[in-house]
Amino acid sequence: MSVNQITAQRTFAVGNDLVHIENFKLSLSDLFKNKVYTPAEIAYCESFSDSLQRYASTWAAKEAVYKAIKQLDSSSVGWKKIEISRAKKAGMPTVVLPDHLKKYEVSLTISHDAEYTWALALINAIV
Repeated sequence: MSVNQITAQRTFAVGNDLVHIENFKLSLSDLFKNKVYTPAEIAYCESFSDSLQRYASTWAAKEAVYKAIKQLDSSSVGWKKIEISRAKKAGMPTVVLPDHLKKYEVSLTISHDAEYTWALALINAIV
């Protein structure tokens, strides 16, 4: 089996992102928030006293999901079309995708400390 055959048959992809929180802080303006985050994500992040860390972790999650999707699907997807949701405060993150990407299941994990936040997304095509 050639590399091209393996790639053509692949139904999963992995994406990850690492964010240095102090550097991220420099780009976190109201314009950036409104361009990238959904109203629900903004409300979630703002519900924490350390909202910077929550914005950074949500950004890392969006990036990780985007990177994985682009390996399997060439269709366009904007930042606000990838929504990181949680059923409860500090709960397990889930991903809400637009209808044209509902053919993918996403498993997402986010980790953070005082300096960095990291996210890993595993996407599997539903066949």
